[in-house]
Amino acid sequence: MAGVLVETLTAVAAAGGAAVVQAAGTDAWHGVRGRVAALLGRGDRQREQAALERLDRTAEALEADRAVDRGQELARQEGVWQERFETLLAALHGADQERAARDLRALPAFVAEAAGDVALATGDAVARDGGSAVTGVRRTGGGQAARAVRTGSAEATGAGSTAVSGVVAE
Repeated sequence: MAGVLVETLTAVAAAGGAAVVQAAGTDAWHGVRGRVAALLGRGDRQREQAALERLDRTAEALEADRAVDRGQELARQEGVWQERFETLLAALHGADQERAARDLRALPAFVAEAAGDVALATGDAVARDGGSAVTGVRRTGGGQAARAVRTGSAEATGAGSTAVSGVVAE
């Protein structure tokens, strides 16, 4: 791994794993799925097909009604994809490694642009006695789209209390 520092590769792989998990179930999924399969396939149709199948299994595992412990499954899937990306980067050298690292670095930005702000599998929002709680995305002023996927419940008790589990546009 002479081309890029090991610490950098680990960080890039971790960001790539997080991007795969964040994209699942969003409008960004199709694009991420294709980019990751092409990256892992490196021109080999069988490797690309295997990557597509693994990505599909990830998406299935992250479906709301399938995951028993949502947070645990999210963390597990991030780790699985981080490890796959680390293995890929370790197997490449020189310009190939740098190209793959560049493609992985671009993945989180692609997800953010394609999906907008995304709140994924959040906890519950509870506000009492005039308080305010949001578990999701709070947006001020217009801008890019926002999406809440599989968020928790919202409970507000007491005068002036507000609780939102989803997207708040102010």
